[in-house]
Amino acid sequence: MRQMDSLKSPRFTQVSTFARLPICEDLSGVKAIFLGIPFDDATTYRPGARFGPMGIRQGSRLLRPYNQFLDVYPFDTLNMCDAGDVNVIPGYIDDTFKIIEEDLNKIHSTVPFIAGGDHSITLPVLRAMYKKYGKINLVHLDSHYDFWDSYWGKKYTHGTWLRRALEEGLLNEVVQMGIRGSLYSREDVEDSKRLKIKSYTIRDLKYRLEEVKKEFPSGKTYVSIDIDVVDPAFAPGTGTPEVGGLTSFEILEVVRSFNFDIVGFDVVEVSPPYDVSEITTMLAANVLYEGASVLAKKM
Repeated sequence: MRQMDSLKSPRFTQVSTFARLPICEDLSGVKAIFLGIPFDDATTYRPGARFGPMGIRQGSRLLRPYNQFLDVYPFDTLNMCDAGDVNVIPGYIDDTFKIIEEDLNKIHSTVPFIAGGDHSITLPVLRAMYKKYGKINLVHLDSHYDFWDSYWGKKYTHGTWLRRALEEGLLNEVVQMGIRGSLYSREDVEDSKRLKIKSYTIRDLKYRLEEVKKEFPSGKTYVSIDIDVVDPAFAPGTGTPEVGGLTSFEILEVVRSFNFDIVGFDVVEVSPPYDVSEITTMLAANVLYEGASVLAKKM
C-alpha cells in the first residue's frame, strides 16, 4: 500500500487518513495498521479525547515516507494502512471495552498503532494482546502512575487501567517513565514498589536517560504513551496536564531509542478542543510515526 503522493495531491486535499495512507481494505501482507479508539468517558478531569483520532489524522498530513534519523521507509516496509475507528458506545465503558477487545482480536496478523481516546482504552487492548501472546511487557510513558485502585468508588477510569491489567495477570515486566506532579499521598510512591513496577520520574528521564534505557524490557512489549508526559508548553491539548514535562524533541528521541520487540503502540489523551495550532495532534502523529519506524527498522 502506498502513501498518497503529496507532489501530485497537495496535503490540504482529500479525505484525512493517518499520514495520507490508504484505508485498509484487505489486511493480507499488512504488517501494521493505524486504528482510532475515540472514547473519553473514563476521564476524570477535562474531556475531549474522543476527538483524538480525528485530530491526529489531521495532524499527520505532513508525515513523509522516509525517516532520516532511523534510515527507514516505515510505511512501505510495514505496508501500513488506516483501519478507521472502533465503533465505541458513548456512556458505556464495559460495552465499549468488549467492542475494543473484539476488534483487536480480528487483526492478529498486524501490529496496531492506536490513537486514543482516554487511557482507559489501553486495558481492553492489553486483554486482546494477552489472548494473542500471553503475558507481555509494558513500557508506559506518562506524567501519572495510573495504578490507583478507584475513583469515586469506580474501578474503571483512565487512572486505574494499569492496576486492573496487573490484577488480571496480563503483564510481565512494567517500566513507566516521566512521572511527575503532586500526588494524593506518599502511599502512591510506595504502591509502585508493591506492584513491582519500575517507575522513573521526569528527573530520571531528563538526567539519567541512558541508565533508564538499560531497564527497557526484552521480548514482546506494548508501548503506551500518554501525551501528557510531554510538557503542556509543547502539548497543551490534553485532559490532565502537568507542568515540567518532556519537550517534543525529547519524546521523539526516547521513542527512537526503543530497542525491544514492539507488538502494539498507543498514544492517548490527545484532546483537540484544548489544542493550539494543532501542535499536540502533530506531535502525537509524529510519535506514532517514530514508533512505526522503530518497528520497521527491525523488520
